[in-house]
Amino acid sequence: MSTTTQSNLDAIKDIRKMMERSSRFISLSGWSGIAAGVCALVGSWVAENKITDYLTGTSPSSGCAACLKDELIFIAALIFIAALAAAFIFTYLKSKKEGVAIWGNTARRLLWNTLLPMVVGGILIWKMIDLKYYDLVAPAMLIFYGLALVNGSKYTMGEVRYLGYGQILTGILALLIIQRGLYAWAFGFGVLHIIYGVAMWWKYERKEP
Repeated sequence: MSTTTQSNLDAIKDIRKMMERSSRFISLSGWSGIAAGVCALVGSWVAENKITDYLTGTSPSSGCAACLKDELIFIAALIFIAALAAAFIFTYLKSKKEGVAIWGNTARRLLWNTLLPMVVGGILIWKMIDLKYYDLVAPAMLIFYGLALVNGSKYTMGEVRYLGYGQILTGILALLIIQRGLYAWAFGFGVLHIIYGVAMWWKYERKEP
């Protein structure tokens, strides 16, 4: 291959990378997925203990279903905040390392396309809780979160789409094992996030200097 041909190929690769940077948010870190997964597993363990204590009568809130509900909602909110904070920190560090702005048109499109399904799903889940359809909460969370990932994947790394598919499939399976929703929730938000994070780190960050 001649030097001129090689130079042209290198130029095309550089142009392709520039176009990808401008049209996709590529600063997502694999560590964000790992951190989110760990937070979800820890939260699932705490929630499982709360439910077990309630059912066995060893909890101060035994006999108070509303108290247990409030505790579980608090745990879920705490997990969400911790996972979101970890994702922001790792994404910020990677953006700074790569010299890419963390907030721009692409990031705004990504946020809108992921936030819309999650907000709609959140409203539906709130109504489910209000009507005491607790068994449907975990499947609904997984399915709407998966839809949000698939919807937003066109503005970030393509692997996010497969994580979304996994969440949707896990949510559908949770509908078939309706009384094991917490385990499905732990698998979807915990295990799948860790697998995704490790895969992303191995593919994109492992060889970084």
